[in-house]
Amino acid sequence: MSPVPKPFVDSLVIRTTPRIRVAGLREYIDDVTRLVLRGRGFSCLLTDDGEIRRLNRQFRKKDSATDVLSFPAAVATEVSGDIAVSVDRARAQAAEHGHSLAEELRILILHGALHLRGMDHETDAGQMARAEARWRKRFELPLSLLERIQ
Repeated sequence: MSPVPKPFVDSLVIRTTPRIRVAGLREYIDDVTRLVLRGRGFSCLLTDDGEIRRLNRQFRKKDSATDVLSFPAAVATEVSGDIAVSVDRARAQAAEHGHSLAEELRILILHGALHLRGMDHETDAGQMARAEARWRKRFELPLSLLERIQ
């Protein structure tokens, strides 16, 4: 009997109140790791606005909550880095755009993963937006973050 393959995700940490159900999220993270990040894993923190605001203030010097933060690995290894997602923001954005919380979490994780690949929609000429649109279609997701603002 061959060994069961290890999932790609290094860590999925859920720190929100109330607790959320993330059916299928680990499998989606494995797909993002395998396809988008070319096998380089990442850790994903699902948290609330308070913690996201603290992280945003600490690492980006922006004193506000945001929907997703990405922290690329400092050196090239088999790990891409870390992503933090505000479930509070995800819940509000899902309601605003008429889809489920699970879909919004997937959109935010994809966006964060593209940042882990080194893409930056604030400085590129639309490359990240085009990549996000392609992956969104492939994963059958609603409009991506960048498509919403265009």
